[in-house]
Amino acid sequence: MSQLPDHEPECTQVQTPSVDLAIEARARDLGGFSVRRVLPAMQRRLVGPFIFFDHMGPVQFAPGDGITVRPHPHIGLATVTYLFEGEILHRDSLGSEQAIRPGDVNWMVAGSGIAHSERMSEAIRASGSKLHGIQSWIALPTEHEESAPTFEHHPARTLPILQRPGVTLHVIAGTAYGQTAPTRVLSPTIYVHARFEAGAELAIDEEHEQRAIYAVTGSFQCDGRDLHEGTMLVLHPRAHATVRAKTAGDVMIVGGAPIDGPRHIFWNFVSSSKERIERAKADWRERRFPLIPGDDREFIPLPEA
Repeated sequence: MSQLPDHEPECTQVQTPSVDLAIEARARDLGGFSVRRVLPAMQRRLVGPFIFFDHMGPVQFAPGDGITVRPHPHIGLATVTYLFEGEILHRDSLGSEQAIRPGDVNWMVAGSGIAHSERMSEAIRASGSKLHGIQSWIALPTEHEESAPTFEHHPARTLPILQRPGVTLHVIAGTAYGQTAPTRVLSPTIYVHARFEAGAELAIDEEHEQRAIYAVTGSFQCDGRDLHEGTMLVLHPRAHATVRAKTAGDVMIVGGAPIDGPRHIFWNFVSSSKERIERAKADWRERRFPLIPGDDREFIPLPEA
């Protein structure tokens, strides 16, 4: 689900008092499963530390079908999985085995290197299942790029939930609206799921320098700019912005402090150093990454380009 495509999402310069850029997600078919990629985009590689943003589904799998993402590696980033529907079973080379369900957060810091897989359990696969969610990558500050890998799971009940008139806010990671998520971020971050009733309005938290809003479902407006499903609006730094829901729907608020320097991406590797990515490629090619207990018979080969 995480391999970069051979094209990038299109961007449109908007230049309103609050909105700088509009990014239209590009869909790619993964064999009956749709992923809409938003970041990185042609004119915007990152928003705060967010360097990768995928909208998965929604999809209905028939009995016997489901997600099968074989073991693959990461370095230099943290992965965040957040679901609206369905269930995914995460396994990694630390020995973690954790099902993630709607509203939960799986936060995996790859650091110096980790391998993981994403599948559906046999029970879920046998019965058929819906799947809908967001997968994103957070670029790590340079001082943490080679940190020891970690994994943490936060059930939905442990995350801050706030109520505003007509809007329910789930703080997934970082800080927002005076609340702090238990997810152990490594740089200033905002990551919020906002569920709107039709006609509701929400001012976007202005604590963080870089922010963007993404429409998962529904139809919205921001500073006179229409925001529809599959579109991300990147805001001007610290600009005041208000989102109004034309219909009921869901919005993700992402961003944080700018990352400390440019980042290179190859496949599932992110690093401030091209040489480090070359070393990671060689390590995966030569099978030097640690194996995943209980899921060590398959792997995704290193792509040629």
